[in-house]
Amino acid sequence: MVTRAYKALSLYTYGMGEVNNEQLVEHIFRHEYGKIVSFLTYKFGPSQLEVIEDAVQEALLKAMQVWGYGEPPKNPTAWLLKVAQNRVIDTLRKKKHLVHVDVLLPSKNSEPQKEEVLLNTAIGDSQLKMIFACCHPSLSAEYQIILSLKLIAGFGNREIAQALFKKEETVAKSFTRAKRRLQDKVRTLDIPLELGLQSRLKIVLKVIYLLFSEGYATRSGSGLIKKDICMEAIRLALLLTDNKYCDTPEVHALIALMCFHASRFDARIDSDGNLVDLENQDRSLYERELINIGIYHLEDASVKENPSDYHLQAAISYYHCTAKNFDDTNWQAILQLYDLQLARSFSPIAQLNRLVPFHRVFGAEKAMKSLRDFEKSPYFIDNALFNAIKAELLLELKDLKGSKLSLQRAIDRTHNEMERNHLYKKLKALDA
Repeated sequence: MVTRAYKALSLYTYGMGEVNNEQLVEHIFRHEYGKIVSFLTYKFGPSQLEVIEDAVQEALLKAMQVWGYGEPPKNPTAWLLKVAQNRVIDTLRKKKHLVHVDVLLPSKNSEPQKEEVLLNTAIGDSQLKMIFACCHPSLSAEYQIILSLKLIAGFGNREIAQALFKKEETVAKSFTRAKRRLQDKVRTLDIPLELGLQSRLKIVLKVIYLLFSEGYATRSGSGLIKKDICMEAIRLALLLTDNKYCDTPEVHALIALMCFHASRFDARIDSDGNLVDLENQDRSLYERELINIGIYHLEDASVKENPSDYHLQAAISYYHCTAKNFDDTNWQAILQLYDLQLARSFSPIAQLNRLVPFHRVFGAEKAMKSLRDFEKSPYFIDNALFNAIKAELLLELKDLKGSKLSLQRAIDRTHNEMERNHLYKKLKALDA
């Protein structure tokens, strides 16, 4: 099933249709940066992290310059790795650090397919080690997340700031401090022993979930979905299942959750590039293979008691993916799952999302009362989601003016161009 999952990921990651140069550059950076940084850090050690970062960035820049005038190499990862490695060695030699490192790279007399498999295996192993190094217990949870998103996912400071609700300059300073601490505390990249590994697993899963969430609902820019980020998150989670101490129900629950979400990619955006509401999505476009893989992992995630948040969220997404249509969705079951999630750990975003099934089960009037109660609570957040839900409820309650005002507030509070256009079309429709 894991092999089947990898095949599904390849189809979705690389089957993205035509892309412009800017998208291609971003895709290559996203897909290769973390791989190469992890591999070279494993070979040269965390103490050389800054040299490695500079070398990888230079290799990616050189790739954009060279590949822009011709076809990319058959194995772009190996090409980038070789360029970056040579740059690291040159820099360290100038600093009079003696270096001798054997790196798996295709040779003239080797079998390309066999070498590529070996290289991918080595890179995957290095990335897994890098994730656990970034989540070293000597680092604060914030430092662990920032390091992981930077070094493994290739996130920029702005993206991390948005994901963590922090200022960009704060993230930049934290990354510098976290990187310095990593270099001081971690000498080599190794998978910790059983107890040490399991103690870090929770934060590792949070990092992977943040990575997927950023790709699935990009907070800024013109695109709603960045498939390559999402598929990279699923791939990293699948790597965890290769280690017997990480092969836990919580890991499988997260994989199930991400697969269920990813299965709806093609239905979320129409042929004109416009966002499509869940209510209006063409469910024949849902990718059944990813849904089946999600179900497989959800079954493997089975626990007798105390399900994790990933279990509950995966179950919610399962009901959305398997419902024949919007009206036939088991809203009562989804509402109960949100109640369980909020009982475990309160989240204002989960509270807002709960209003959707609550509305379907109890109607607009009771949903509006619940929304008003939330608005008066100390957890209230005046974001785009709150105002979009409020606009829908007010419209159903025949308050056209209030609905329009709430839609405008939602538009003002979203940083994603596609979401903003979607909300603007709704607003214009109310004027028709």
